[in-house]
Parts: sequence; structure tokens; C-alpha cells
Amino acid sequence: MSQNNRIFDDLGRLMNEAAGVADGVRREVETAVKSQAQRLVADMDLVKREDFDALRELVQVQGEEIDALRKELAALQGGKGKAS
Repeated sequence: MSQNNRIFDDLGRLMNEAAGVADGVRREVETAVKSQAQRLVADMDLVKREDFDALRELVQVQGEEIDALRKELAALQGGKGKAS
């Protein structure tokens, strides 16, 4: 009976070690894939989300300013036409 327990203990230990090795391999592969993905993104020269959002906000504000200036110009041109 003690022979069977020893076999099961050895088998359990072997399975635990295999699970540990598999987890280590998984982490190594995950790290390598992340590194490759980051390198690929860096090579693609993509814009960061924060930069995109800041630029979008700036363009929106400038669009509003342009609309206001167009209205002001139209009002000035309208006033000029009436005075002539």
C-alpha cells in the first residue's frame, strides 16, 4: 500500500512541476507577444488616444470660432451694403 502512495505522491509532484513549467512558458510567450505587438504599433507610427482627443477638441473650438467670424463678416458686409 505504501508503494501505491509513493507512486501517487511522485505523480502528483510531477504534475505540479509540469503545471509550473507550463505557467512559466505561458508567461514567456505572453511577454514575447506583447513585446512584438508594441514594436509593431511603434513601427506603424500611430497617434496616441490622448493626442487625438486633444486635437479633435482643438479643431472643434476652431470650427466654432470660424463660424462666429463668418457670421460677424456677413453682418459687417450686410451693414456695408445698406450704407452704400
